[in-house]
Amino acid sequence: MDYIATFYTHLSAMRTHKELKKRGADARLAPVPRKLSSSCGTCVFYTADAPMLECMDSDYEAVYGAQGENYTRLSYKE
Repeated sequence: MDYIATFYTHLSAMRTHKELKKRGADARLAPVPRKLSSSCGTCVFYTADAPMLECMDSDYEAVYGAQGENYTRLSYKE
C-alpha cells in the first residue's frame, strides 16, 4: 500500500525517510500534496505492507493511506 507521512519539521521528515529506507520501505522525500497540510511542506511518500508508525520521528504530523489523489488519515499526532 502507498502512504504519505507529513511532519512539523524538515529534519523530522529526513530522519523518518532514512529509517523507512533502513527497514526496507520504498520511500522518497517530496513536497506535501495540496490536499494535505503540513507545517514544514515536506512529506515522505512510501510503499510498505503496513503504515510502519514505529519509524516515524517524534515530530511527525500525520500518516495517510494514499490511493491516487485520495487520502485517508490513519494516524495523527498533535
